[in-house]
Order: sequence, then structure tokens, then C-alpha cells
Amino acid sequence: MTTSKTETKTEEKAIKGKKPTAKSTKKADSSYIETIGRRKTSTARVRLTESSKGNMTVNGKDVPSYFPTIELRNIVNDAIEKSKIVGKFTITVIVSGGGIHSQAEAIRHGLSRAFVKYDAESRSRLKKLGFLKRDPRVKERRKFGLKKARKAPQWSKR
Repeated sequence: MTTSKTETKTEEKAIKGKKPTAKSTKKADSSYIETIGRRKTSTARVRLTESSKGNMTVNGKDVPSYFPTIELRNIVNDAIEKSKIVGKFTITVIVSGGGIHSQAEAIRHGLSRAFVKYDAESRSRLKKLGFLKRDPRVKERRKFGLKKARKAPQWSKR
């Protein structure tokens, strides 16, 4: 039986498609859950690792030293407390961009997404609180002819 060149090329493509990729060679159950949370221009990469320690680091620092005010710490801890998964994970966060308040809300968004990946039953609780929705409000761009996004130069009749 003779094979043409086109048949051999399609067979080679099929064989190439079956090669293991970097993603498929990883273990089926990974050792951590990673999600991304966003707010304004802040982006937070959140990693949950199962352990009994239950500590949390943000950019290599603990939460009280990174977020100096109680309000910001409460924003970050809201998702942990409301999902009722306290102390089960070691949480590592890498956050960049934006201000400190939007960084705290980005972390809350990322944590909420991670908890939903871990336990699907917590989804309804976190969704009611609005932690799963990315807050779409961003700064409006400046338009030409105006001083700011909407502020026009002072108008004079004469």
C-alpha cells in the first residue's frame, strides 16, 4: 500500500498534536490554587496552599505591615471570613499597580475566586456580597479641548 505525501504530513501533524505539553505533564491535582483579582489598575495574583498554618503574605510582607489601616485589613479579610474557610490555607499574594485601596479590593476579588474554585458551595454567599464581580469603574480618559475628563475651560461671553 502506497501513501502519498499529503497523508504522511497529516499523520505527522496528528503525532505532533499528541505530544505531551508542559500543562499536560503536570499532576492532575496541583498543590495550590491560583487566581487573579483585579480592581482599577491593580492586579493581584493569589495562591492558596493547603496547610494548617493559615498565614497570609502580600508581596513578601505580612498583612498588618503591608496594609497599615484596619479598614484595608478588613477589606482583605472579608472574603476569608465570609467564605468560612479560616485557617485552612497559607495565602501568598503578589499585587501590583494602582493605589493601596484598590490593591486591597483586588486581593479580595482574587481570594473570592480562589475560594469558589476550592469550594463551589461558597459561590452563592460570596456572589450576594458582590466579591466575585470585578468592579468595572476606572478613571475616565481626558478628552482634547478639556482640562480634565469633563472639566471645560471657563467660558466667557466677551
